[in-house]
Amino acid sequence: MKSFLLALLMSCISVPMFGQLFPAKDYPQHYFRNPLNIPISLAGNFGEIRPNHYHMGLDIRTERRVNMPVYAAADGYIARVKVEPFGFGQAIYINHPNGYTTLYGHLNDFYPALAAYVKEQQYKQESWRLFIDIPANRFPVKKGDYIALSGSTGGSQAPHVHFEIRRTADDVNLNPSLFGLPITDNSKPTLLRLAMYDGTKSIYEQSPKLFPVRLLKGNYIIPGGKITVTTPKVLFAIGAYDTESGSANHNGIYQASISDNGKAQLGFQMDDISYNNTRDINAHIDYKTKGNGGPNLQQLFRLQGYTNSIYYALKNDGYLDIGDGAPHQIIIEVKDANGNTSILVFSVTYKPGVHPSNQVPGKMFYPGMLDGLENPECAFYINEKSLYDSAHIGYAKSTATAPEAVSAVHSIGAVYIPIQEPILVRIKPNSNFDMSKKDRVLMQWFAGAKKDVQKVEWQAGWASARFRDFGNFQLVLDEEPPQIIPVGFVDGANLSKASRIVFTVKDNLDEFKNFRAELDGKWLRFSNDKGKSFIYQFDEHCSHGKHELKISVEDEAGNQTIKTFSFTR
Repeated sequence: MKSFLLALLMSCISVPMFGQLFPAKDYPQHYFRNPLNIPISLAGNFGEIRPNHYHMGLDIRTERRVNMPVYAAADGYIARVKVEPFGFGQAIYINHPNGYTTLYGHLNDFYPALAAYVKEQQYKQESWRLFIDIPANRFPVKKGDYIALSGSTGGSQAPHVHFEIRRTADDVNLNPSLFGLPITDNSKPTLLRLAMYDGTKSIYEQSPKLFPVRLLKGNYIIPGGKITVTTPKVLFAIGAYDTESGSANHNGIYQASISDNGKAQLGFQMDDISYNNTRDINAHIDYKTKGNGGPNLQQLFRLQGYTNSIYYALKNDGYLDIGDGAPHQIIIEVKDANGNTSILVFSVTYKPGVHPSNQVPGKMFYPGMLDGLENPECAFYINEKSLYDSAHIGYAKSTATAPEAVSAVHSIGAVYIPIQEPILVRIKPNSNFDMSKKDRVLMQWFAGAKKDVQKVEWQAGWASARFRDFGNFQLVLDEEPPQIIPVGFVDGANLSKASRIVFTVKDNLDEFKNFRAELDGKWLRFSNDKGKSFIYQFDEHCSHGKHELKISVEDEAGNQTIKTFSFTR
């Protein structure tokens, strides 16, 4: 066996020319500087696997602290600013004369002139949440100018700066690691496992066969070096990660390719991805295996419904035809953005035999087709761009147990089948439902402990809503308004020594919106980072003396609560 492995590895000295798969890169080198004044250390890189999205930039560590100065990466002007509770938190977009835009996210604060401008716009629009374009001549910057303080706002879980480079013309994200930033990386990607699939079946109606991998004489191999299968078409995926020099942090890989008997078949690159397409990560990973608690597996084949893909293919979209019965030498090459390369080598052979067929209940649906299923109390419709691969979509009805439910529970499909574009679900309420209350009805999706609600549209006694997940659906009646809870003060309090006012909001279905605060009849800016507390920091908009503060909030069903507080400042 050892001699076979050595012979196999020796036969791989002539590695396939994978370069023919990918377009050449001509990004400007060293044009952009490090946005911090400390060496770049990455907590995350471009293209990493995240829930329902690719990571679209670099997460640069800030020594586990906030309020480090952030600097413009090159000459240009501040073109946009965003403030939001999740996502980027507070972010700056800078347009540069060479046709690129840089983004700096999770900021704690903007530099003083910009902060004053943003505050002015928030009061003008009466909204803390903001996403505005700024005139090109308003805030010009030079390379190295101070623009902000780092933080951990928005979707951040720890202090860092999220840094992106985009093409200004189409707002598509590019891999910042390809622009010559000072990131030391001499370490090769690490391969953990190989996954194999039956290419004649839906990816969602099988489980992969997993093979551990190990290094031998500089290349990766699987135990025994060869695989025998009873299917004439096979698909492969890999589990892998990358590191940078001096760090053990598991970052994402940049590129992977597969060849069959020396001929390049398909590869992917983590570059040139639009936020419009970032949810398509669910067609790149084995969504079912991951959803069932398994590892991240990045597929070396393109699903038929993955139209805006990161893949480049010369043949067969990675579906390897091995029906000739001869051994096929498979080489998988994995690279990082610095060109450090790891190679996995093995062989696969088709041998006719018992090929198990699994019977999956439900109606078969296909990518590219508009189709649906109608029942007396529930109907659903799947459009042309909803599915990435064919799959049987099952349906079942059961009795609702939730006290607020006003319909049966309708189970549609399996949660491990990802949805690209929303499906339309229509449900009839129970026959004894009082239709005069229909304006307070929501459609609720749930799967395990996860829940979501959508406002419905009514037509001929049917309630309709759109969702981006399969699972369980029911109609619920929500007549309970949200609660407004002051934190650390009561009505009539003396707040002369306080620095801020804080409220939390609770809702029975955990969905509320339209929070509004008015001080003496005028809108007052409360922040809401991470969607938790609403916070007002005392400033020039609240003078000394007695004041009246009115808070209003609405939930998804339209129930509204208004509370008025008096205080002395």
